[in-house]
Amino acid sequence: MLAQRTLKSLTRAVGVGLHSGQRVELTLRPAPPDTGIVFRRIDLPQPVDIPISAQAVTDTRMASTISSGNAKVHTVEHLMSACAGLGLDNLYIDITAEEVPILDGSAASFVFLLQSAGIEPQAAPRRFIRVIKPVEVREGEGANVKWARLEPYEGYKLSFEIDFDHPAVDSTGQRVEFDMSSGAYTRDIARARTFGFTRDVEMMRSNGLALGGGLDNAIVMDDYRVLNSEGLRYKDEFVKHKILDAMGDLHLLGKPLLAAYSAFRSGHAMNNRLLRELLAHQEAWEVITFEDETRAPAGFATLAPAW
Repeated sequence: MLAQRTLKSLTRAVGVGLHSGQRVELTLRPAPPDTGIVFRRIDLPQPVDIPISAQAVTDTRMASTISSGNAKVHTVEHLMSACAGLGLDNLYIDITAEEVPILDGSAASFVFLLQSAGIEPQAAPRRFIRVIKPVEVREGEGANVKWARLEPYEGYKLSFEIDFDHPAVDSTGQRVEFDMSSGAYTRDIARARTFGFTRDVEMMRSNGLALGGGLDNAIVMDDYRVLNSEGLRYKDEFVKHKILDAMGDLHLLGKPLLAAYSAFRSGHAMNNRLLRELLAHQEAWEVITFEDETRAPAGFATLAPAW
């Protein structure tokens, strides 16, 4: 049986929120089978649980935010990407503020935390959502078009193309395809950092965003070049971060996908629209398990190796 997975022990991190600038403590704890991934706001007078789901996403401006009632958690996508890359199904995430810490701006620190705690199989089958008919969302026309699509595929792969019209971005790879069967998420995707432009920073900060951002947790560019002294971690780090984000956004579905995702200039809002579109068409998907794990697509039966 291809089993669900959780942590062997708890692990903790302390950091600041990218947009709020607030100090935040994060505790990642094992959870029983079929729990799913549940954020818990433990700083509130009465702790509030926020289970992940496509419907729990209530804001997609600059990040993915999930909510339950008045309780919110912002910027969940990098941690969710690490959970997707490592195949984690069940997890409690205790958090002391309303934003996940940005750490180094990628998913690498979360991967390290999760692998340090250890990952173990559980006595319950892992349930996948397998796409059996194509689903697409699209907006704009001509030069302003953007779209995202899910199609049937025996495994899980993602392809993304960006178009930023910026010298520093244009000089790097514009399109990446990543297949989970490679087993190379931690090496090839997890270290890609979020990025932003100095021309946008003042506008964002006047709106209460990017208050915790800087050169130690993001790629920052002026009108011409990357300002980080160490440069890029990958020659195509910008588009790889878009793959990282997409993996996190799609993992908010609550079950791992078996599908081919492709996108052009998509983002958090369109990724969530795509999940909702998929769920609205019940003929386009099915829930499956693998009693014989050798019949599962490559990359799902083995634990992702540490880098």
